[in-house]
Amino acid sequence: MLKNYDQLTSMEIDTLREIGSIGTGNAATALSQMLGKEVRITMPEVRIMGYNEAIEWIGGPEAVTAGVLVKMGGDVGGIMLSVQKLELVNFILETMLGQGIRGYEELEELQQSALIEIGNIMISAFVTALSGLAGININLTVPAFAVDMQGAILAVPMAEYGGMSDYLMTIGGNFVCNGQEIPSHLLLSPDLRSLDFLLRKLGVSDG
Repeated sequence: MLKNYDQLTSMEIDTLREIGSIGTGNAATALSQMLGKEVRITMPEVRIMGYNEAIEWIGGPEAVTAGVLVKMGGDVGGIMLSVQKLELVNFILETMLGQGIRGYEELEELQQSALIEIGNIMISAFVTALSGLAGININLTVPAFAVDMQGAILAVPMAEYGGMSDYLMTIGGNFVCNGQEIPSHLLLSPDLRSLDFLLRKLGVSDG
């Protein structure tokens, strides 16, 4: 049984990276279908990082961003977060609604709904890929949406799950559409029991 993320073997980390790559590919396909235009994703960078390191990697604790957060239940417990920086926000809003924003303070209810829907679809597509690969069942809560400093957005879920895991699986890649590259980040934090179960289901851990 895993006691902490430091115990992961290189094979287990490689398997998690493969999941990240397949999951983000699924997310890009879902985004493409939702927006009605071809969207690819560059080879994602998948890393297992501590909470503070992960926040620095996505731009620092004081950078204001939008986040769509879901809690996972069923065979795997934990959280998953879609980080929506302004570049991605405007790409979504301009495609879906024909107009972007200059700052998050301009977000109106309709625009928020569009961002929640896109975030939820990308997370669901990722989790569907993960469920299929491992042959497991994962339930997702209704997504929550917040605009705040990144440190604050992550503080609540990490307070809830921090006792079980101080580490995040961070997945970063660029969506590519019409020759334009738009940064995208997904953060996955399964609790250690779930991570252990997941790796055993994938056949890379003896448990």
